Amino acid sequence: MKYFNSEKITYKSIDERRQGERAFHWYDPDRIVLGKTMREQLKFAASYWHTFVAESADMFGTGVLNKSFGGTDPIEIYKNKADAAAEFMNVVDLDYYCFHDRDIAPEGKTLADTNRNLDELSDYLGGVMAKNGKKLLWGTANLFNNPRYMHGAGTAPSADVFAFAAAQVKKALEVTVKLGGNGYVFWGGREGYETLLNTDMALEQENMARLLSMAVEYGRKIGFKGDFYIEPKPKEPTKHQYDFDAATVIGFLRKYDLLKDFKLNIEANHATLAGHTFRHELATARVNGVFGSIDANQGDMLLGWDTDEFPFDVYEATLCMLEVIKAGGFTNGGLNFDAKIRRGSCSLDDMIDGYILGMDTFAHGLLAAAKIVEDGELDAFISDRYASWNTGIGKKIRDGAATMEELSEYALMRGDVLSTVRSGRQEYLEHVVNDKIYECK
Repeated sequence: MKYFNSEKITYKSIDERRQGERAFHWYDPDRIVLGKTMREQLKFAASYWHTFVAESADMFGTGVLNKSFGGTDPIEIYKNKADAAAEFMNVVDLDYYCFHDRDIAPEGKTLADTNRNLDELSDYLGGVMAKNGKKLLWGTANLFNNPRYMHGAGTAPSADVFAFAAAQVKKALEVTVKLGGNGYVFWGGREGYETLLNTDMALEQENMARLLSMAVEYGRKIGFKGDFYIEPKPKEPTKHQYDFDAATVIGFLRKYDLLKDFKLNIEANHATLAGHTFRHELATARVNGVFGSIDANQGDMLLGWDTDEFPFDVYEATLCMLEVIKAGGFTNGGLNFDAKIRRGSCSLDDMIDGYILGMDTFAHGLLAAAKIVEDGELDAFISDRYASWNTGIGKKIRDGAATMEELSEYALMRGDVLSTVRSGRQEYLEHVVNDKIYECK
């Protein structure tokens, strides 16, 4: 059965564009950028939950899309989802996908039933994806949807709920290994609290660390050689999330001696909800050695929740790809489109347009970021701005050889230092970035 009304999307230059035609105008998968193809540099992935499961419901309305894909019973529906996923990925030329356990198989009446469903349907999904040459970027467990997790999973006040969450993570790890995934993500969907009046914060954070440690130990035991990720998010659904932003997560990992085992999966919309730019969160991960993967989307600055829109801001995508390049590119991670079409886009084929939009946006951003790197003007400006730290008193401070007494004597001798303070030239540098975006072809 054919689920989408489109042939495979291919690259056509903007000059070749015909009105209404579906085509990539920036994403040319075989084009070499900084020594690698665009396909290798970007490693695009489909989010199983938004693309093949979510039916465009929102907090004020029911779904407007039917994603049973012609199935009538739960097992048939999820097999059809797998078939539809492979077809869709072929249409938009995606190599990777990501999933929660509950995206690929329905929950049963008991944990044993649920695990049997996962076994059967992950076997089916694996066969479909292998036949179509598709790979799993990362897997995860949905530890937030079921009512049992209303007060958290790894941070639940109930030890029984914690044990159930651990069992679910164990199975999700097994499925991730079986399907060849090179990443496993923890998103603390309800790992937080509404009020401290009923919360033991210390115990909850200690227990979350225990769950993460057990997951790493078990994952390595069963042969998982990929990366473990934590995805920061500041709010929604709980008011105070323990994984608020990259810096908070890094502090948590450092406290519980988990930095050696985890990297970060940074989402653009989560960054802005935390009051940061997307690039800030990526840079924080990079300079701390924990950059791993990206959930590619964007939020609406006029709305105060996680809107998960397909990215169309080329400027933000350029700054994102600049950080990816500075980090040495992706290893096990990639650009997963944790994005959904708007509720008013009520055709399955609208999802194709969403992916074209997002993939072209990041392809354009990659080209612009590559121009910035090759041109070297921004790097040269920063190097020159901090040049005083490479010689004289600056080098002595960096080497740890200066004392407070010596610095006081230096300052007294030097006198007024205002003359050494130079303009940051922010507006000029922003103009440089714009120029590189406009210069792309």
